[in-house]
Amino acid sequence: MPKIFQALFASTLLFLSIAAADAQQDDDLQSNPAAAAFQAAIEAASIGPAPIPLINQAVLHLPVNNLFIPKAEAAEFMEQIGNYTDDSLLGIIMPADDEHDWMVIATYEKSGYIKEDDAKDWNANELLSALKEATESQNEQRRAQGIPEFVVSRWVQPPTYDTATHRLVWSAELRDKHPEPGSETGVNYNTYALGREGYISLNLVTNIDAIEADKPAALALLNNLQFNAGKRYEEFDASTDRLATYGLAALVGGIAAKKLGLFAVIAAFAAKFIKIIALAAVAGLAGLKKFFSSRKQQDQ
Repeated sequence: MPKIFQALFASTLLFLSIAAADAQQDDDLQSNPAAAAFQAAIEAASIGPAPIPLINQAVLHLPVNNLFIPKAEAAEFMEQIGNYTDDSLLGIIMPADDEHDWMVIATYEKSGYIKEDDAKDWNANELLSALKEATESQNEQRRAQGIPEFVVSRWVQPPTYDTATHRLVWSAELRDKHPEPGSETGVNYNTYALGREGYISLNLVTNIDAIEADKPAALALLNNLQFNAGKRYEEFDASTDRLATYGLAALVGGIAAKKLGLFAVIAAFAAKFIKIIALAAVAGLAGLKKFFSSRKQQDQ
C-alpha cells in the first residue's frame, strides 16, 4: 500500500477510535478538572519544529517532537495540579510522546539589565550555602501555603555562566524535608538567557534518576532561544536602560529559592500525573499527538 494511503488509513482508524471513546472521555473530564485542563493545554499546543514568539522579547525555535503550551492554558493546568503561577509565566514545554516525563517551565522576568561581573569570581560552595539558607527561609511561607518543605542537598551541576552567549546553567537536588516512604528526589535544571531588559528562564523539572537523560532537552531549548533585535544583552544602553537591583549570583541564590518549592512539587508529582491522565482520560488525544509528531518527522 502506498505510504500516503497507509497514513490516511492509520489516521482514519485513529479518529474512529477517538470518536468511540468520546462519551467515556466526556464523563472522565467532567469528574477530573485537571485532566480537562491538560486536554485543553494539548489542544492549544504548538508542535515543533515551529517558531514560538515569547512576548516581545525573543523567539524560541521549538525543536521537533516538543510541544509548547501557551500561557493561559499552561497557567490553568498548573493551577489544577495545585501550583501557583504569576505574570512571568510564558508557557510550558513538554515532549510530544509518552516516553518522557519532563516539563520545562518558561518564564520572563523584566528585571532590568543584570550585570555579569560577579560570575568572574563566584565560589560554588558559597553559592550552594546561600541557596540552602534561602530555601530554608522560604519553608515557613511554604507551610502557610500548604506546599511541602524542601531542602537543597547538593549541586547536580554547579553554576556555569557563558559570557559569550550570556547564558547561565545550574542544577540542584531537592529533597522533601519530611519525606514519606517511596517519595522521589526532585531536580530543577535551570537555564537562563539574559537580555537587555531582563531574562528568560527555562526550568526543567524532573527526578534525579532521569536528569542525565532529560537535561539535553533543556540545553537544546536554550540553544534554540534567540532574543529579538533591540532586546539583546549586548545592545544595553547605559544612558537609557534600567539596571537590575541584583546581580547574576541572585539567580542562583535568593531569587531562585523563592520558586524552588513550586517547581519541586511539579517534579515530584506532576510528571507522573501528566502521564496517567494522558494515557487515560485523554488517551485518544495523546495518540493523535504522537501520530502527527511521527508524520512530521517522516516528512522532514
